[in-house]
Formats: sequence, structure tokens, C-alpha cells
Amino acid sequence: MKQGWGEIIPIWAVVAFGTVAITFLDRQLALVWAGAILAGSIAVVSLIHLFKEDVNGFVRKLIYVSGGSFLMLSSASLYLMLT
Repeated sequence: MKQGWGEIIPIWAVVAFGTVAITFLDRQLALVWAGAILAGSIAVVSLIHLFKEDVNGFVRKLIYVSGGSFLMLSSASLYLMLT
């Protein structure tokens, strides 16, 4: 699983950038983009493993990426709802 972090961290970086970017949008539009970013992060992990021969750790990477992305986007959504 140690080599798996090389795939997870760049996806988290893109999600973090997208999360910061959507906080400057209108609230309704930001919530729509939050769902799109979350779905995109999960799709990217699936696409990476579609083209790899080694499928070890796929579920773990999928859980880490989706969990981290959800945590970032839910905190941004909570911020948008409270402001």
C-alpha cells in the first residue's frame, strides 16, 4: 500500500484546490460542483485501476480517496451554509 499514496495524494490535492475554488461561487452552484468533484475523484481512482495490471489495494484506495474528498467537500459545504 505504500506505493498507493502516490496516486491518492495528487487526487486529494486536486480536490482541495477545487474545494477552495467553489467557496468563491454562489452557494447553490457550489453545492452542485461539490457533487461533481466528489464523483470525479472516485472516477479517477477507478480509471487508474482500469489500466493497471495490479489490482491490490483498489478498495482501500477508493475508500481513502472518497473519504478524504468527502471530508474536504463537506467541510466546505458546512462553511457555505453557515456564512
